[in-house]
Amino acid sequence: MNRELIAVIDQIGREKGIDKARVISAIEAALQTAAKKRFGQAENIQVEIDPKTGEISVVSKKVIVDTVTNPKAEISLAEAREFDSEAEIGDEIGSLIEMDELGRIAAQTAKQVIFQKVREAEWEAVQKEYATRVGDLVNGIILGMERRNYLVDLGKTEAILPVQEQIPRETYRRGDRVKAYLLEVRRTPKDVQVILSRSHPQFVAKLFELEVPEVAEKIVEIKAIVREPGDRTKIAVASRDKAVDPVGACVGIKGSRVQAVVRELRGEKIDIVAWTSDPRVFIAEALNPATIEKVGIDEEKKSALVVVADSQLSLAIGKNGQNVRLAARLTGWKIDIISATEYEKEKAERDREIRAALAEEAEAQREQEEAARASRGAGEKPLLAEAAAMPEAAAAGEVQ
Repeated sequence: MNRELIAVIDQIGREKGIDKARVISAIEAALQTAAKKRFGQAENIQVEIDPKTGEISVVSKKVIVDTVTNPKAEISLAEAREFDSEAEIGDEIGSLIEMDELGRIAAQTAKQVIFQKVREAEWEAVQKEYATRVGDLVNGIILGMERRNYLVDLGKTEAILPVQEQIPRETYRRGDRVKAYLLEVRRTPKDVQVILSRSHPQFVAKLFELEVPEVAEKIVEIKAIVREPGDRTKIAVASRDKAVDPVGACVGIKGSRVQAVVRELRGEKIDIVAWTSDPRVFIAEALNPATIEKVGIDEEKKSALVVVADSQLSLAIGKNGQNVRLAARLTGWKIDIISATEYEKEKAERDREIRAALAEEAEAQREQEEAARASRGAGEKPLLAEAAAMPEAAAAGEVQ
C-alpha cells in the first residue's frame, strides 16, 4: 500500500507538473483533517508521510500536566510515565493511531481534501507558468464550444477564447489548430482561466514579429496599430536603421510577409504606413490607400482638414467611414475630409465673403471720411460770414 501511495504521488507530480513534496503535504493535511473529524477537533493530531517509503504515521500528541483539565489535549504525569519513564511536566507525548481507526467516512474526507489540494496546486502551477507568457502567441487545438466561447487545449491546461475576443465570422471545429494572443491569466475561486484573443491589435503585431525578422530584432519598430477585427488593420512602422525600409521589410518580396499575416487573419486587409513626426505627412500616409492632395492642421485643437480628388473621396472615407476612422485612431488627430471640388467651392465662397467684407469696410471708411469733411465744411461757413461782417462794422464806427 505504501509503495502504491508513493507511485501515485510520483504520477500526479509528473502529469500535473506539481512538486512531489507539495503532493505529500496535501495528503498529510487531508489525513489530518480526516483524523480530527473522527477523534474530535480538539485533538492535537499530526500526520507525517515518509517520502521514500510512503510510511504513514498518525500521532495524537498531548501535553504532560499536573492536573488534567482538557483530556483531549492534556495527560497527567503518572499516565505519561506509563509510556515513557523519563517524561516530565511540560513535555509532549504522542500515541500512534491506527489508520483503520479513521473509518470509511474519514477516508472519504481525506480523498476529497487530497483532490482539492492537488487541484489548487495544479492551478498555481498553471498560473505561474502562463502568467509569464501573457502577451505571447500560443498554439492550441479546439476542444469544442461552450456558450459561444471556444475551449482550447494548450497542452498543460485548457484556455478560453471568449466570443468578444474572436474575429467576427470566424468559425472552428473540434480538432482545428488555432494560433492566438495570450491576453490574460485570471484567478477565480473555482479555477485559473487562461484567456486568449484573436481580435486584439497586439495579435497582429505579434504575427508581424513572427513573420518579419526585422521586427523581431527591433530594427523595425511598430509605433502604432489599430484594428477593426475581420475587416481592416492599420499599422505604422519606423526603422532604427536608415538602410532598412520599414514598410518594405513588413511587406516582403512580392508581399510574401504581409500575405502570411493576412492568411492567418482570414483575409483581413492590412495597411502598412511609414511613421513620421510630421503630422501632415503622417495623416496623409494613414489615409492609405487614398491619394491626398492637401492637409491643413490646427495644432491647438489637434484637428486636420484633408483635401482629396473627387475620385478619391469614397476611398479616403472608406466603407461606413472605416478608413478615416482608423486613420484618426492611428494618428490621434480628428480628421475631416472634403473633395477638391467642395474645397474650391468653399474657397471661392470664402474669397467672396472676404471681398465683400473688405468692400463693406472700405465703404464704411469712405462714409466716415465724407462725414468728417462735411463736419469741417459746416464749421467754416459761420467763420467766413463773421469775417465778412467785420469790415462793415468798422466802417460804421468811423462814420459815427
